[in-house]
Amino acid sequence: MRKGPLAVVGASVLWGTAGTAGLLVTADSVALAAARLVIGGAALALLAGAGLRRAVSPGLLLGAVAVAAYQLCFFAAVSRTGVAIGTVVAIGSGPVFTGLLSWLLHGRRSSGRWAAATTAAICGCAALIAGGGIQADAQAETQVVAGILFALLGGLLYAFYAVTAARAIGQGGESNAVMGVMFGGAAVIMLPVLVLSGTGWIASPGALAAVLYLGLGTTGLSYFLYGRGLRTTPVATAATLALAEPAVAALLGMVVLGERLAPVSIAGLVLLGLSLVAVAVPERTPEMRLESQP
Repeated sequence: MRKGPLAVVGASVLWGTAGTAGLLVTADSVALAAARLVIGGAALALLAGAGLRRAVSPGLLLGAVAVAAYQLCFFAAVSRTGVAIGTVVAIGSGPVFTGLLSWLLHGRRSSGRWAAATTAAICGCAALIAGGGIQADAQAETQVVAGILFALLGGLLYAFYAVTAARAIGQGGESNAVMGVMFGGAAVIMLPVLVLSGTGWIASPGALAAVLYLGLGTTGLSYFLYGRGLRTTPVATAATLALAEPAVAALLGMVVLGERLAPVSIAGLVLLGLSLVAVAVPERTPEMRLESQP
């Protein structure tokens, strides 16, 4: 049971390295995201093997649409609000929407400890990113509002495909096949976006290495781990643990890029870390309490 949260955190660590790796490529952000998803989705589909065809279902195909749409919504958000606000809203709203969808669609109500720890983690995430300075004053108010709506839609789409994957796995589906269907389908959807955006920038050795890492590492391997984690981890808990992503990105910025964090960002990093530990530690059920009594 403890391996599930560790697998989700491992996926989040890989997601957190994507920003640093992306700095090695001088490509349009949408083209880079499309290339990442096409490569990673193809790898997950190949990993699923023969189980891919058996796992295909209307729900997972709809999840594939959500995976692709999330990418477009996220970049639409940050182009209107800036990276800081768009990231905070999209990543921070994901766990909230996941908990709500898991409850409304499948009747799985999360615990009070999850709610408290998730609230603290979102606050820590906001403080971590806000400490770098949010530059949104110069943008038109309507643009910012539209960007926030896109970010919220992105958080909802993330929650939808996470809950969809968790339900399929919970019903006996092989995690590799489930992820293969959703991300393989998303790769097919994003392939025209990549072609229209142009692929000449991938020709240089540095860009090719970075794109392969982004596709195989931060998408293929990460969602392989995420799928394994969903086998034993409630999806709402997994969504909260995924907030480790901005923490890893901030630490890499300090260590690799020489960035310096403001005190409020450091406080947010500590709060986020403590909250994730609180979520990751298994709660004691009534059965566990009785077994521990002499």
